[in-house]
Amino acid sequence: MPELDCLRAFAATQWLRLRALHQEQEGYSTEAVVVTALLVALAIVAVGIITAKVISKANSIQTGG
Repeated sequence: MPELDCLRAFAATQWLRLRALHQEQEGYSTEAVVVTALLVALAIVAVGIITAKVISKANSIQTGG
């Protein structure tokens, strides 16, 4: 039954490759989540700064009243 031995070796090799690929993607998922969270935090800070400047400028406008 050498055919089965060959098939068994091929299946084992493919299984190992699949596991390695899965482990690589786990790290990428974590990295993507961290980068996304940092970008969201930076966006919130930027919106806060812009909002503060706009409100400050709006409060300094004299309406003559």
